[in-house]
Amino acid sequence: MQTVLIFVPNYFPGYMSGGIARTVLNTVEWLGDEFSFLIVTRDRDLGSDRPYDVPRGEWVPMGRARVRYLAPEELGMPALAEMVNGTPHDILHLNSFFDPVFTIKLLLLMRLGLIRPRRVVMSPRGEFVEGPLRIKYPKKKLYMELSRLAGFYGRDMRWHASSPHEAQGIMQAMRLPDERVRSAIDLPIRDATALAPEAPPQPRLRVVFLSRLTREKNLDGALRILQHVRRPMDFDIIGPQEDPVYWSECAALLKQLPAQIHARYLGPVAPEEVFQRLAGYDVFLFPSHGENYGHVIAESIAVGTRVLISQNTPWRGLAADGVGWDLDLADTGAFARVLDELADQPPEARAAVRPAVRQAAAARLSDPVALEHNRHLYSTI
Repeated sequence: MQTVLIFVPNYFPGYMSGGIARTVLNTVEWLGDEFSFLIVTRDRDLGSDRPYDVPRGEWVPMGRARVRYLAPEELGMPALAEMVNGTPHDILHLNSFFDPVFTIKLLLLMRLGLIRPRRVVMSPRGEFVEGPLRIKYPKKKLYMELSRLAGFYGRDMRWHASSPHEAQGIMQAMRLPDERVRSAIDLPIRDATALAPEAPPQPRLRVVFLSRLTREKNLDGALRILQHVRRPMDFDIIGPQEDPVYWSECAALLKQLPAQIHARYLGPVAPEEVFQRLAGYDVFLFPSHGENYGHVIAESIAVGTRVLISQNTPWRGLAADGVGWDLDLADTGAFARVLDELADQPPEARAAVRPAVRQAAAARLSDPVALEHNRHLYSTI
């Protein structure tokens, strides 16, 4: 059995970092009987100074993997080199392109010959999707060019994209031939549709935005869409604040919403509560600037809550399946019209579609091709 040593900036039990940790966890749960997974991560959640209540200096069992939680003093290059060299493994898997510790330091160690992994998988995790890439682009572009010229990316490195669209972004940005990039869509949570609680119908349309509150997730765009709706509805915002400047912009937009919109910010939510929370809404509004996968989209349709999203994700053709709508982000009016039409429906009609949404979600989330592609990412390297 091959051993995969995974470096990821943040991991469970934390939940403030969003979908990357969920992607790694889902991969482990699907493939943990075929590969031995070792995960190296920080000993605290994103933005927190408080370490988890977990053992230090040892591999901690978690699900089908073992996890090593590193304190801040263990994140220097000598300590990381000792960690890698002292941990037998077949594949080193990096889960960011721009992370200064869990990727850049390791690449520098490789370039200096201080660690010599046999095989390396690089998963940018959506960082080369056009929308997120354009945020602070000059700084990112400078690092991309300098790191490429410095020879950080050997010809034996396999690049992993979560969609063909992301693969094109990686090849274009890093000037790679197509044989260097392998597409394997992120895996969903196992048996997600079994976690679908029932929620009673409510008179007013219930709309939710559940995500990290960052510019690329486009909460401000969701608030601008709501400025164009005409029907009464409730709108809840769930997720951690990461950028005070951005949140102040969104708070100003909240005050400009029409009187018929009742909006609330409810703070972050723990992973084990996400399914129950999503099940309490009629529609998940998520006009993201770009997603390489979008686990929260999968989680929403798994519990029967339709999604109203941008076309900047791999989730397309949603209307044909009856699980939602994927619309052009530039057409704010189209988003608003969908919301108004849903608000005009009787509560019982909105509730009646939920079983069909869950059934269609089960078909989408049990794609054997996706599992095989992820298996090949490791087995054929």
